[in-house]
Amino acid sequence: MSATRKPIVVVGSVTMDLVTVTPQIPRTGQTVIGTSFSTTPGGKGANQAVAAARLGYPVQMVGKVGDDLYGPQLIENLKRAGVETASMGTAQGSSGLAPIFLAEDGQNSIVVIPGANGKVDAVYVDSHREVLRGAGLVLCQLELPMATTEHTLELCAELGVPVMLDPAPAAALRGELWRQVAWLTPNETEAAFYLTDDAEPESAAEQLLARGVRGVVLKRGGEGAYVATADGVAGWVQPFRVDATDTVAAGDCFNGAFAVALMEGKEPLAAARYASGAAAISVTRRGAQASMPSRAEVDAFLAERA
Repeated sequence: MSATRKPIVVVGSVTMDLVTVTPQIPRTGQTVIGTSFSTTPGGKGANQAVAAARLGYPVQMVGKVGDDLYGPQLIENLKRAGVETASMGTAQGSSGLAPIFLAEDGQNSIVVIPGANGKVDAVYVDSHREVLRGAGLVLCQLELPMATTEHTLELCAELGVPVMLDPAPAAALRGELWRQVAWLTPNETEAAFYLTDDAEPESAAEQLLARGVRGVVLKRGGEGAYVATADGVAGWVQPFRVDATDTVAAGDCFNGAFAVALMEGKEPLAAARYASGAAAISVTRRGAQASMPSRAEVDAFLAERA
């Protein structure tokens, strides 16, 4: 790991997606014949870690897998992507799992089993206090127990380490926690959860900034991304037009790339443009972590569209 670059540390979920493709989602009591099955590493935390690591930036992952068949596979996948896994633990029982039924018409049905992710508690986070202290930026999501994420925010505030929070799935945050977030990165649905009205992006960002966060990126899919900061930066980053085949984890790809760009000194709007380019590449490929692009791919993509 480079001594001159503080790592990105991800405190988050690691999940194995169990994907069954089927002509239709089975009804209660119905048996259908599926057409294919695959296991694909996922989890928002792991997705964001892989996205950042694929761009060649130092990344450490803090979390847990189970002592089941999938735990070693999940760890090995992180390592192959370049993620440092020394802070990953193993809990008794199941890894985080997500059985997914995917119908041929695009409909899906998902059951998320927290497994080992649900055993990442405040004590475990505290045991990696020095890892967090050494971070340049900590990435959190809301797939771990809420108490764990809240504790992580409080600990990072104590250590003076900035946090990027992806509020997914959206859940209520205690009032004082908003002031401990350097970057909040909701999509349209998640942003609406925290607002009292159906606000336009510019107004939504102002309302979220008023809660105490220092920067907001509203991820709006095909509309692009709206960036606003407490010190007056505000503007849209237009989307890149591509032929999308799979949008799974595009938001996670954006977050990982946005974190890397910020850590490398890019201004917020330029960082969001870089992240948009990475996410645009990811939606042209199938899979979550498998779709994350390399630095060379992102650089070439942006150069073509300069």
